[in-house]
Amino acid sequence: MNAASDNKTVYLLASGDLRLSANQVCWPAQQQMEAALTEAIRSMGWEVERAHEFDEAAGHGFIASQRQGMEVFRKLDPDRPLIVAEAVWQYSHHVLAGLTTHRGPILTVANWSGQWPGLVGMLNLNGSLTKAGVDYSTLWSIDFQDEYFLSRLRDWLNTGVCRHDESHVRSFGGADDAEANEVGSRLAEELLRDKAIMGVFDEGCMGMFNAIIPDDLLHSCGVFKERLSQSALYYETMQTSDEEAREVRKWFDDAGMTFHTGPNHDSDLTEDQILLQCKMYIAAVRIADDFGCNLIGIQYQQGLKDLLPASDLVEGTLNNTSRPPVRSRDGSRVLFEGRAIPHFNEVDECAGLDALMTNRVHAAFGEPVETTLHDLRWGDHDASGSVEDYIWVLLISGAAPPEHFIGGWKGTEGFRQPAMYFPNGGSTVRGISRPGEVVWSRIYVADGLLRMDLGLAKAIELPQEETERRWKETTPPWPIMHAVLKGVSRDQMMARHKSNHIQVAYATSEAKAKQLLQAKAQMAAELGIEVSLCGDVD
Repeated sequence: MNAASDNKTVYLLASGDLRLSANQVCWPAQQQMEAALTEAIRSMGWEVERAHEFDEAAGHGFIASQRQGMEVFRKLDPDRPLIVAEAVWQYSHHVLAGLTTHRGPILTVANWSGQWPGLVGMLNLNGSLTKAGVDYSTLWSIDFQDEYFLSRLRDWLNTGVCRHDESHVRSFGGADDAEANEVGSRLAEELLRDKAIMGVFDEGCMGMFNAIIPDDLLHSCGVFKERLSQSALYYETMQTSDEEAREVRKWFDDAGMTFHTGPNHDSDLTEDQILLQCKMYIAAVRIADDFGCNLIGIQYQQGLKDLLPASDLVEGTLNNTSRPPVRSRDGSRVLFEGRAIPHFNEVDECAGLDALMTNRVHAAFGEPVETTLHDLRWGDHDASGSVEDYIWVLLISGAAPPEHFIGGWKGTEGFRQPAMYFPNGGSTVRGISRPGEVVWSRIYVADGLLRMDLGLAKAIELPQEETERRWKETTPPWPIMHAVLKGVSRDQMMARHKSNHIQVAYATSEAKAKQLLQAKAQMAAELGIEVSLCGDVD
């Protein structure tokens, strides 16, 4: 249906977190964003009707559960244009059910801010809608007064659609580099022949529908899920001895990691929290060995958060080749000796498949195998003026390996996780990503098929005061990468990217980065994944 109608009224709704504390803390930013967006819409002769009321008892105005979302949509006119406005991280499944049957035009909108962040939440919703086959348009703005935003908002209100430039994207037609072609094809053949096991500690973290790969699509790549329970991880954690935990803790100290601890469990990172994380690390490695997993992912947020400290120290450590040794329960073997164990944060299975491929491609070329997903969190120009390029802030709560950081383990710090998300605390794995050549990628599901976008980036070093500014605009306890994407503008990236997450891995030179990208693209294509190249990759 065309957005223009006699009744020029648009619904506005906001999907929120499942955690009450997060919704309450973040609500003022959402109010501010909605006020600016509403003003822009009204300036074009349209009215805004909020699709759900502020909840006085809860202290916020978000849709906070899937059931609430279904009830909200049940009362709406399914043909009226609708905007999902996000200034916060949100759980896509809160609104996905209603959006799948809404007939009117849908627009997702986020404020250009790293604070909570709406950009990440909107990108997850976009990826989820894409996977679900729901038509939508998308927009973003710093203040909702710029011409880029206003012109496209006007288009959407008048036609039900707004468009962006995606000329940076082209289909992959096969690796030009002969060695990359051979390696990528060989690795795909090996994976299809020998197969791999993806250990999944409870599926569907934080409503991320886009992060679940349907089994048949995963099987076609030679990868099969071992569905594991976080309750098993909790049990194994509690069976691990204090002595073993202290050995891991000592390894971190000897490697040079700095933990910022205090005495208060509710507000500080405590020694007990760290030791429980050390036990969880040992437990995760042992369970991965028990089931012959080639990679694992831990959900954590809506399961273990009430039982254990955060899993981030575990995740970042697993993704590093240099890590504390873990022996089998009888002490006879060192498990996965000398190897990183790819871990996909928040059980994002798309990132998991990507990490597995990245690990094998980089190993085949003798390049660094450490890889992680980050949130495509936010971006800004360098306020210090030291760099002219547009610089993205890639940031994630966990999974980043210390090998990525300036100084390695010695440049790694542990801070307490924010209490509104992580009531039992736990150490982060914080560092500043070192300068270097990076291959970025994302696997996603669209039209019932697996797809992969790849590009090149450069991680750069910024003055410390600029790094601190960016941390303060986002989440200071988390690891950060300052990334310049090659040949992809800010708005092109936002228009195209179908996930809150982006996978990154280092190469030792620009030439190697191009070769690694070609090899991974070839491997993906041989596995039946539809591959697109983004930006300057030649």
